[in-house]
Amino acid sequence: MKKKKVNLRDLKPNSEEQHSHDDGHNHGNGSAFKTYVPAIISFTMLMMGIGLDYFDVSFFKNWTRIVWYSIAYLPVGFPVVKEGWNSIKKGDIFTEFFLMSIATIGAFIIGEYPEGVAVMLFYAVGELFQNTAVNRAKGNIKALLDVRPNEALVYRNNNYVSVSPETVEIGEKVQVRVGEKIPLDGILLSDKGSFNTAALTGESKPNTIVKGEKVFAGSINLDGVIEIKTTKEFKDSSIARILDMVQNATARKSKTELFIRQFARVYTPIVVFLAIAVTFLPYFFVDHYVFRDWLYRALIFLVISCPCALVISIPLGYFGGLGAASKNGILFKGASFLDAMTKINTLVMDKTGTVTKGVFKIKEVKAIGWDEKEFMKYLMAMEEQSTHPIAKAILEYKDEGTDYEASEVSEIAGKGLKGIVDGKAVLVGNKALMTANNIDVLEETETIVESIVLVAIDDKFAGYVVIADELKEDAKETITALHKVGVKNIMMLSGDKDSITQKVASELNIEIAKGGLLPEDKLNEVEILKQNPNNKIAFIGDGINDAPVLAASDVGIAMGGLGSDVAIETADVIIQTDQPSKVVKAIKIGRSTRKIVWQNIGLAFGVKVIVLILGAGGLATMWEAVFADVGVALLAILNAVRLQRMSWD
Repeated sequence: MKKKKVNLRDLKPNSEEQHSHDDGHNHGNGSAFKTYVPAIISFTMLMMGIGLDYFDVSFFKNWTRIVWYSIAYLPVGFPVVKEGWNSIKKGDIFTEFFLMSIATIGAFIIGEYPEGVAVMLFYAVGELFQNTAVNRAKGNIKALLDVRPNEALVYRNNNYVSVSPETVEIGEKVQVRVGEKIPLDGILLSDKGSFNTAALTGESKPNTIVKGEKVFAGSINLDGVIEIKTTKEFKDSSIARILDMVQNATARKSKTELFIRQFARVYTPIVVFLAIAVTFLPYFFVDHYVFRDWLYRALIFLVISCPCALVISIPLGYFGGLGAASKNGILFKGASFLDAMTKINTLVMDKTGTVTKGVFKIKEVKAIGWDEKEFMKYLMAMEEQSTHPIAKAILEYKDEGTDYEASEVSEIAGKGLKGIVDGKAVLVGNKALMTANNIDVLEETETIVESIVLVAIDDKFAGYVVIADELKEDAKETITALHKVGVKNIMMLSGDKDSITQKVASELNIEIAKGGLLPEDKLNEVEILKQNPNNKIAFIGDGINDAPVLAASDVGIAMGGLGSDVAIETADVIIQTDQPSKVVKAIKIGRSTRKIVWQNIGLAFGVKVIVLILGAGGLATMWEAVFADVGVALLAILNAVRLQRMSWD
């Protein structure tokens, strides 16, 4: 599968060309302190040098002074000059590295040594702030794993051996232990098996399969060691097909290239030529032209014009948003998705595990002619003999045990259980079991869409228990809040039964809902929505079957707590807490981030224009230039920090 890799470029969309280098800072190895050593050395030597200049120390003259400031310059300046040179060799001349190198080396040439060191030092400090933000954002993104089973126990040479699923041939016998994923599609050789297929099909109810029926790769074996006979090679299995769809859908996902990246490509060469003009054109128009003075003005112009403040402040705004989101349990895989969240007007959601908890709970107990507790004791005595997931839900009834013990319990395939409890004959199962034993059940049971367990005691209908997947606590408020933030179109797509899907949608006031869908069907529904260019679509889900739709949507949102690994890997945004209401918070954080980013752009441009005019007129020194560049970046950092303190409740 073609994976989305989380790398520096994903996290820094505004500065791909400018900052995709190793600028001498150690991001991945050693202590954090080592990262700051070059800047600390340069800062210390710069302050000492300025002090020696101020007190006019006798030995600090001529070559001693030049060597001192040159040594102070090298720790922060050499990596930038080197990167500028490497960029020139690749044909990319007009980078910020080139501008900073020319401006600072030029300052040395005309004898402005402290200013040359200071400009490069502050530039390096700005880079350190940026890299710190990047590393924090990268650290918040959890490792993503491939969901494919990585081994299969195949029966070969009178023994089960562990091999890669890709090497298993059709017709071979495979053993699957409890809790393991089925590695390939096949048919069940064991008498029966219970499987969790929620991640694969979206079906909330565990699936019981009997001998000879089909089983699918990616299903989780819940009950006992089983054996299957493979019917497809791994490349043709259900899970491989879904992964292939994910790859194709990912290829169709467009990547946003933000304005500032394109702007910098035009802006940088323009300021270089303007600086050259500031140096030489006055010769033809100004009396008493002094080359050194106009060169100094041009260097100031270059420092002011350098886009580093712009390209640093913008990512930092996004990183502020990324940090704020991570504190709220929301992980964005890149800054561009913060931007994309601000435009979402259509939300498509899965059901099981997204707005429901994905676990069985007793929803209703109805006893006919029996006290409820007494009725449940009979039922629980029977279910204690079963390992079915529904039995486990029943046994959790009010954390109470049973005084009774069932005997002569036997399972009737596909129907339920029969046995003896406290001397009474008890039947527990579905309507087919009741019909086979001539037990009349209440008509109201016909209208119940959830899983239902019918009970008969001594050949009389004694009641029923409804087992259902519960709605998450914040599911209803999520739909209301989404409408308030402008997401008017909400649709539910599920692999679960349509009757259950419609019932859940009705409870949540979702007008459009479709159930019984395969992964291909979900993808088709989203593709239809995408045909309207005005639709900006987010999809939120948690299962393997959701992965193709997550990849195809403008923004894919995965439940990271209980969601499948492949869904988490494919998604653009991960909700760590599995709370759907976090989607609303993600939209609000995205909008606040975008607002602050544009504030930073306005600040950077405004200050630069003012100081550029002053610099060209000889009214600004290199120190004002440093403020216009790095000072603006630091102000932008403070502006971005506000995101960490905002509340989006």
